[in-house]
Amino acid sequence: MTVTRRKVLLGATGAALAASAGRAFAQSARLDVAVIGAGVFGAWTAWKLQQAGKRVVLIDAWGPANARASSGGESRMTRAVYGPDEVYTRMAVQSLPEWRALSDQAGLPIFTETGVLFFFGERHPYALASMDVHRRLGLSTQSLDRATMTRQFPAIDFTGVELGLFEPDFGVLMARRAVQTLVRRFIQAGGDYIEQRVEPPAGAGRLDAIRTNTGQRIIADNYVFAAGPWLPRLFPDILAGRIRATRQEVFYFSPPSGNQHFRAGGLPGWADFNGGDLYYGMPDLEARGFKIARDTHGPEVDPDRGDRLPSAEALALCRAFMARRFPALADAPLNEARVCQYENSSNGDFLIDRHPTLSNVVLVGAGSGHGFKHGPAVGQYAADLLLGRLRAPEPRFSLATKAEQNARSVI
Repeated sequence: MTVTRRKVLLGATGAALAASAGRAFAQSARLDVAVIGAGVFGAWTAWKLQQAGKRVVLIDAWGPANARASSGGESRMTRAVYGPDEVYTRMAVQSLPEWRALSDQAGLPIFTETGVLFFFGERHPYALASMDVHRRLGLSTQSLDRATMTRQFPAIDFTGVELGLFEPDFGVLMARRAVQTLVRRFIQAGGDYIEQRVEPPAGAGRLDAIRTNTGQRIIADNYVFAAGPWLPRLFPDILAGRIRATRQEVFYFSPPSGNQHFRAGGLPGWADFNGGDLYYGMPDLEARGFKIARDTHGPEVDPDRGDRLPSAEALALCRAFMARRFPALADAPLNEARVCQYENSSNGDFLIDRHPTLSNVVLVGAGSGHGFKHGPAVGQYAADLLLGRLRAPEPRFSLATKAEQNARSVI
């Protein structure tokens, strides 16, 4: 039996992938690694392994950054403000040059340096811990008072705000375009791509092969499962209850015509830490609209069968917030809405670890809510783990630290 290699071509707008049949490789030709899941974690892991000289196949059920995937959709923020969680600050800093390089090669922007502003109603411990970490790492993050923020970002009403942290070097990533560009580059460099669904593996000791929903059998020396919200379905015995997919709603509003305060250069990526709820958003990029979302985990969702219709309740909450914090958008028309999902561990830490009984399997996931920006660093970490290059694995990424009781601490 042979497995068809799919050549993925980036369209002129970068908005879609077209697959066409290419050369086939014989099933008897053994692969070094099969990576299951072509989201941001899987794509970067496949690329890093390929750069290490490994023959890699990348497999996805519906395509890179598809509409069901957590890596789908239009945009993601990249920032290094993480309170005391220095491991994620370091990963964001490590990843940023690689995003810039990918953007330079893409033809259309992947990274836009909008800057990122987090603001607080007090000298919040999260803000103070972030500044301590950033000073220690020598980052260019600025501490701003209300008067300075009001002058620099006139679209925002900073009433009740005392402190802002501004990261001038960070900004916004175009999510779907980024993943599709990376997969195209992987294929052009000789990687193989298959668009089929992988069945849950069985057994212990070593995984000999995986099967797809079409009956194909794929054999590799090692396997990386980076299947996002589908990871608990592939490994229910160890991940059920430890990674949860939750419904998240995002809205895009039309800013006033001619008002430059809501475009990149006038408005940064932002997050408001005032009150009990955290809201975040991004400027109007590529005429899509002003983006806003409420960073509160919604109800659990089925990534295959869950509907993607936005709720009136979430829309009303975002409108009320905009009327208070972005008064020029109080009556702005809604351009579009998107329902996606997070898939988080109990505390928000990533899962990047070997399977406890399958010695040649690495699990990569639990990244939603804050994982996209770290794609390059996660891919490097996962590749190093698989290849035995890690000097000191990060305990927080281990399976052993993943509980079933939700107690999110990473923001």
